[in-house]
Parts: sequence; C-alpha cells; structure tokens
Amino acid sequence: MEKFYLYNTLTKRVDEFVPREAGKVSMYTCGPTVYHFAHIGNLRSYIMEDVLEKFLRYIGYDVKRVMNITDVGHLSSDGDTGEDKMVSGAKREGKTVMELAKFYENAFFDDCRKLNIKTPDVVEPATNCIAEYIKLIEKLFENGYAYEAGGNIYFDTSKLKDYYQLTGHSSDDLLVGVRSDVEEDGNKRNKSDFVLWFTKSKFDSQELKWDSPWGVGYPGWHIECSGISMKYNGEYLDLHCGGVDNAFPHHTNEIAQSESYLGHPWCPHWCHVAHLNTTDGKMSKSKGEFLTVSLLEQKGYDPLAYRFFCLQSHYRKSLVFTWENLDNAVLAYNKLLAKIANLKDEGGVDEAVRAEYRAKFSKEMDNDLNTAMGVTVLYDVLKAKTSGATKLAIIADLDEVLSLDLIAKAAALREKNAAAAAQSAGAFTVIAEDGTPDEAIEALIRQRADAKKAKNFAEADRIRDELKARGIEVTDVPNGAKWKHI
Repeated sequence: MEKFYLYNTLTKRVDEFVPREAGKVSMYTCGPTVYHFAHIGNLRSYIMEDVLEKFLRYIGYDVKRVMNITDVGHLSSDGDTGEDKMVSGAKREGKTVMELAKFYENAFFDDCRKLNIKTPDVVEPATNCIAEYIKLIEKLFENGYAYEAGGNIYFDTSKLKDYYQLTGHSSDDLLVGVRSDVEEDGNKRNKSDFVLWFTKSKFDSQELKWDSPWGVGYPGWHIECSGISMKYNGEYLDLHCGGVDNAFPHHTNEIAQSESYLGHPWCPHWCHVAHLNTTDGKMSKSKGEFLTVSLLEQKGYDPLAYRFFCLQSHYRKSLVFTWENLDNAVLAYNKLLAKIANLKDEGGVDEAVRAEYRAKFSKEMDNDLNTAMGVTVLYDVLKAKTSGATKLAIIADLDEVLSLDLIAKAAALREKNAAAAAQSAGAFTVIAEDGTPDEAIEALIRQRADAKKAKNFAEADRIRDELKARGIEVTDVPNGAKWKHI
C-alpha cells in the first residue's frame, strides 16, 4: 500500500493518511439537506470527495463510505435558531416534508449521476435513525454533557477541555445566526452550546416529531451525523469530509458529542473542500445565486466539463466561477477529447510504460490530492513515445479516478468525425481538431479553398494570413482541411 498524504484540518498540516485497520478505510461525508436543488458550489465538494474516495480505491484501499441525507433538524441558523429548512421548503412548494425530501433527494442523485459522482456505499436519511440519536443523548446525560432548558436538550461545551480543537476558533467567532432577525437562544448556558433534541416547545408547526424521554420532538442537525456514522462505521472513523463551511460549528459539534459519548478519540483525519466563489463572493442559495447542473445543461454545457473545471484547481483553494472560466475549461476539455480521439488502438500495450505513468499519476495525487497535476499527467501520456494502445490503456486507468468519460466520449467523437467524413466523401470537409466547431472560422477556410481552386492565390494567402492573425493554424488534408487554435 503506497503512502498517501492529505491535509488534515485537525492538525493543520499535510499528514500521512493512516487508517486504523490496514488496507481498510471507514469514510463519512456530510450529505445534502434536501430542501432545494444543490447548486454547483455544493456539488464541487461532492466532486472532490468522489475523487478522494476513488483514488483511495485506486491505490488499493477497501473503502466504506457513508453519507447522510438531512431531512429534518437543519435550522436556518448555525446558532440553533430560525426555521427548519425542510419546513420552510415544504411551505414554499406546497408539499409535505417527506414529499419535498424525496423530490430533492432524487434531484441530487440525478445531478451526481451527470457528474459521474459515485453513490456512497451507505446513504441514510436522518429520519431513519431516531433511536440511535436518543441512545446517544441518553448517554450524554449520564456522562454529564447534556442538560435540559426551555424544553430543549443541549450539549454543555464547558465540560470539554478543547471544544474548538478542529478549527482553532474562539467563542467570539460563533455566529448567532445567518439573518439579522435571528436572536441568540437564551436557554443556553454557554454561547457555544448546541441543541441535541428539540421538543414541541420549539416549533408547533414542525411536521416531523417523535416520542423521546424528553417529550415529543425531533433531533438537532449535529447529532444526526454522529448517530449515522456510528451506526454504520462503528466507534472509530478514519476520514470525515465535507465543505469548509461544515467545519465550524457542525463538525466541531460532531467531535464534541461523539467523543463525549465514546470516551475516546473518534476521527483522526478531517478533509474540507473550499468554496466555489463568484466575483461577488461565496455561491449560496440565501444570496439568490442558484446555478444548478440543469441550468448548465440548458445553456449547452456538458456537466463533465464542469467536473473538469473543478479538477483543474486544488480542493483547498477557493475556485472562482465565471462563464468565461467555464468556457475555457470547456475548450480545454474538448481539445483533450479530440487528442484522445486521434489515437489509434494499435501496437499492443506496453505494461512497463503503463506502470510508469500510473506511478506518475499516483505521485501527484498522493501529494494532498493534487488533481490539477493529476490532469497534467494525461497530457504527458499523449506526448509519450509509446503505442496508441498503451496511451489508451493508461488514460482509461487514470480516468478510474478522474471520471471524465474520456475513452467513451473520445470514441463517440471519433465516430462522429468518421460519419461526417463519409457523408461528405468527395466534398470539401473542415474539421476542428479540438472538437469545437466555429462557423465563422470554417467559412473562411472554405473561402480560402475556393480561392485556391480558382487559382486566386493572392486571396488565398490573404485569408491564410487573416486566420493566422486570429491564432488559427490550418492543415490541408485530402478533400478538406483541419484547423486548431495555436
């Protein structure tokens, strides 16, 4: 098993990833709150977590990945105030909470399918594990970490030596709420305390409620992930992932309640993906910036071009989304597909070369999941002095992790180009080498061909110079021409 180094939010450094049991990884990723469509900023986290899981499998680990679906208990404020997001979503759409949850859960996984994000081994809605949460809270009471106030059950953070161990925050950093009209919960003993269980005293309008030792109510958001993780991964977890905005207070609270319940350290390695930003700041639903996968498709973008866009940046760096940046990624993705489409599956596979490039790829990815450099290895493969069959085999290997459908899409492009050539046999055919046609450029190339046919070489040279000035290189081929950006 090769060594893998990954930044650890808990230690604030790039650490060697060492699972508790050799060769096996217990992994937990925070899933969506299914009150609305996931925007592409949310999905960046899931793309990068998907790459992480697939790379761990690529280098030989047996991975068990668990993910929750939040369908109750997630309030609009991290300070345990505001309305349950599921309740507000149901009101917005005139649905029951469960109808809303099922609709947006299906929409989420449909987006994941389009982005080649693997479904985790276990996907568990929060509403399926009420008994687990009650068991956790009962023991927290027994251990002196929980208290009742104002009808709700709270975790007492003052009982911990270092509540802020994950992020290094202080009590001054804890936001009361995300809205100006949200007021601090006066029932808390300490500002950093958080709700384990809400009773009916919190919201009479809450649709989903269960009996508990403390009255009819529903779980807090934070207890859900601890309960689901322990149900499927046991008392120890190797790797916990999520978006950077989950680190505090959600993951901080997970550590607090889990370790207080277990009596020992819970998860030694934490991985967080940075925000997708617009030019105006972080993309978020509350700000009305709602770019979805469906919207990208409506505008003519392949969802995998967005995945490629994400892979070109390091997961710990904020990524700025603009349409121009996405267009540049599309151009690069199409050029890559065109180059692969030009490869011929011949010459046999050189296993030594194949192993060499697998090792190069692993070396880059082993260094804190450096996907940008991992993608660069693809271009190195294309330039390698080896057979087409070897190149195709290596690209297929690397795409087990990158999941860009490179071989399938290149084959489709190859067939498309062949069909176009056959249809226009004997006619003048113009082919874009990067796979991105441009009517204006191709019209000029045809005009140049017509000028040459008419022996108007001065006009042909003028058009050639115009194309060159635009950064276009034209290569004459039988019955046509190929062109590319230079």
